Amino acid sequence: MINVAVVGFGVVGSGVVELLDKNNRLFSKKLNQEIACKYILDIREFPGSIYADKFVKDFSVIENDPEINIVVETVGGATFAYEYTKRALRAGKHVVTSNKELVAKHAPELLALARENGVCYLFEASVGGGIPIINPMYHCLAANELNRIVGIMNGTTNYILTKMIKEGVSFDAALRQAQLLGYAEKDPSADIDGIDTGRKICILASLAFGKHIYPENVMTKGIRGISLDDIYEADRQGMVVKLLGCAEKKDDGFVEIFVSPCAIPREHPLANIEDVFNGITVTGDAIGDCTFYGRGAGKMPTASAVGADIIDCVKGTEKSSLFWVDADNSTFVRSFDKLNLEYFKNDIALLKE
Repeated sequence: MINVAVVGFGVVGSGVVELLDKNNRLFSKKLNQEIACKYILDIREFPGSIYADKFVKDFSVIENDPEINIVVETVGGATFAYEYTKRALRAGKHVVTSNKELVAKHAPELLALARENGVCYLFEASVGGGIPIINPMYHCLAANELNRIVGIMNGTTNYILTKMIKEGVSFDAALRQAQLLGYAEKDPSADIDGIDTGRKICILASLAFGKHIYPENVMTKGIRGISLDDIYEADRQGMVVKLLGCAEKKDDGFVEIFVSPCAIPREHPLANIEDVFNGITVTGDAIGDCTFYGRGAGKMPTASAVGADIIDCVKGTEKSSLFWVDADNSTFVRSFDKLNLEYFKNDIALLKE
C-alpha cells in the first residue's frame, strides 16, 4: 500500500487529491499496488469536504508516520515549504512538488538531501504546469548537448498579451479580465513582473547546463510597461509581443540568460501560442529545435504532472540522483548586457535567431 500526504489544499493540492481519488484504479494498476491519500495538511477549515477525515494541522503527524511514503508539497513559497520538505526527506519520504520558488532557490540542497536519504525529490510540475518538459529534457533528449531554451512560461502574462493583441484592450483592462477569470492573483506582481518566468527558466537552464542558476542573477523584466502602441508597432513590423524566458550556453561555457518581453516574428513557433497556454523550445545539437506546448497552469493539468512524479517515486529512487546538485555558478552566468539582443522600441527586446 502506498500512502500519500498532500501539504496544502489550494488549487494544485486539491487537484492532486481529486486525481488520486478519481484515477485510483489507474494509479494502482501502474504501481501494481494500492495507493491512497492518507493525510491533507492545511491550517484552514474545509467544512463539508468529502475528505474531512484526512485533514491534519500538524506536519509532525505526517513526518512521524512510517506508513507515509510520499509527501506532495503544494503549499508554495520558500518558508514553510522549505522546512517541511527538509523534514520529510530526512524522515525517508519521497517529496513531489509544484513549487517553482522553492526549487529555483534550494534545489541543489534538497536534491543532495534526497540522495543522502535514498529518496526522490521530483518537481516536473514546477515548470509548464501539465506540459511534460523536465523529464523529456533529462531523459528523451539525454543524447543531446542542450544549448538553448526559449519559452513562454507564464499563462497569466500570455493571456494578457493575447487580449491586447487580439482585442486591442489596454494592459490594465486585460489584467482585470485575467483576475476576474482567476488567471491572475489579486497581487499579480510575480506574474506580470517576470518573477515567475525567471524562476522557471532558472530551473530549466540549471537542468540543461549542469550548474544551478539562481533567480537573483537573472536580468528580469516583465510586461507591466507594455502599451498598445508597442503591440501595434510590433504588428506593423510583422511581429508579436511575448514574455519570454531565454537561456543559451555559449561556446566559452557561459550562459546568457534573461526574462523580457520580446518581439518575435509571426512565423516563429512560439508566436501563435495564445491565452493561458505555454510553449517551450529546447535546442539540442542532434535533434535541433523541439517545442513543448500545452496548458501551463491550472488545477488538473498541474495535478497531472504531480501524479506522474508520484508514480516515478514508487518505481525507483535512482532518478533523483540524476538531477544537478552543483550550486556553484559564480562564473557561469553572463550579464544581460552582453546578450545578442537589440532593443525594439523602449521596453521590448527583439529576439534574434
